[in-house]
Amino acid sequence: MPSDARPSRILLDATAVPADRGALSRYVEGLLRALHGLGAELAIACQRVEQERYAALAPGAQVVSGPAALAHRAARLAWEQTGLPRLAHRVGADVLHLPSYAIPVHAGLPTVVTIHDVTLFAEPERHDPLRTSYIKSATRTAARRATRIVVPSRAVRDDLVRLLGASAEHIDVAYHGVDHQVFRRPTPEEVKRVSDRLGLHGHPYVAYLGALEPRKNVPNLIRGWVRACAGRSEPPALVLAGGGGWDDEVDAALAVVPGHLRVVRSGYLPWSLLPGFLGGALVVALPSRGEGFGLPVLEAMACGGTVLTTRRGPLPEVGGEAVAYTEPDPTAIGRALASLLDAPERRLELAESAFTRAEDFTWEDSARAHLSSYARAIAQYAESHPS
Repeated sequence: MPSDARPSRILLDATAVPADRGALSRYVEGLLRALHGLGAELAIACQRVEQERYAALAPGAQVVSGPAALAHRAARLAWEQTGLPRLAHRVGADVLHLPSYAIPVHAGLPTVVTIHDVTLFAEPERHDPLRTSYIKSATRTAARRATRIVVPSRAVRDDLVRLLGASAEHIDVAYHGVDHQVFRRPTPEEVKRVSDRLGLHGHPYVAYLGALEPRKNVPNLIRGWVRACAGRSEPPALVLAGGGGWDDEVDAALAVVPGHLRVVRSGYLPWSLLPGFLGGALVVALPSRGEGFGLPVLEAMACGGTVLTTRRGPLPEVGGEAVAYTEPDPTAIGRALASLLDAPERRLELAESAFTRAEDFTWEDSARAHLSSYARAIAQYAESHPS
C-alpha cells in the first residue's frame, strides 16, 4: 500500500452489546480500547444511551447513535438489515465488524463477524430454548455470508468447520485479552474487604463467577463441593457470584446441601471487588461444559487465583498447564477439588503459573489479529467484487 494511502475505516456495530459488562461487553470494550491505542480509524454504531461511554472508550472515533427504537430487540434486528448498511455508507466504512452473530444479508461492503461459540449446536439442551432457534439461524447465516469470521479460539474454529461446514480458510483466530488494570493480584486489604462483604470474615471459600446456565455446570459444582467437604472439620464455603441465565437444577442441588455447609449467593459483585474475590479464594471453580473462550478463567488467572476447570472446548488453550482440570461430573469435581484443598503448595504453584500465563493474553494482541482479519476481508471482497 502506498505510504499516503488512507487507512482502512472500520465500523463496529455495538448496538446489540448489553451494558451489563458481561463477556460480550468486555470483549467489545477491550477490543475498542486496543484498536484506538493502535491508531485504527474507527466508527462505532451504538444505542443512544451508550454514546458517551463509547466516545470515552475510543476518543476520536466517530460515534453514531442509532434511532431510539433500537432499545427494542425487534426494531434493532430490522435496523441491522437496512439502517446499518446505510450508516456504513454514510460514515465511509471500508469494513463492517459485527461483534455478535447477526449480519446484514445485503451489507454492500466487506463484513467481519465474531462467532463466539457454537455450543448450542453441539448441546442445544443446555441453552435457553427461547433463544436457541434464532441464534442458530443467525449463526448459520453469518458463517455463510460474512467475508471473514473471527473466533476466539482454535476450538471454535474447528467446531465451525465440523458442525456448520464453514471454510477454515475464511476463519481467523483472535484470542481475547484481559484488562490487567482491573484483573490483577489483590492486596490483603482487598481480600479482607470482599470477605467481609460476603459475611465470611476471613473464612475460606471456593469461588464461582458467572451466569447460572446449564452449560456452566453449577449444579455439579455444588454436588462436587459437597463431596469435597465430606469429613472436613472446617469446610470452605461456596460462593456463587454473578447472575442471569437459567438453570432449574441449581435450586434443586442447593436444597440438599447439608446444613453444616455454607453457600453464599452474592449476585453481581462490583468490579472493584473482583480481584479480592478471585485472588482471595482457595480455589476458583469453573467446571464448564462448553465455552467459546473462557474469559472468567483467564480473569481469575490474572488475579492470581488457583483455577479448577475442565478440558472442554478451548479451556486448555487458555489455561495450559497453569490450571487444574476435572471432568464435569460431580464425583470428578469433588475428587479434584479435594485434592487442591489438601495441597496448599500445589495451589500456590498453580496460582503463580496462572498469573504468569495470563500476562500473555492482551487486548493489544487481540486487536492486531482483528486488524489482520479486517485487511483480509477488504482484499477478499475486492477480489470477488471487481470495480
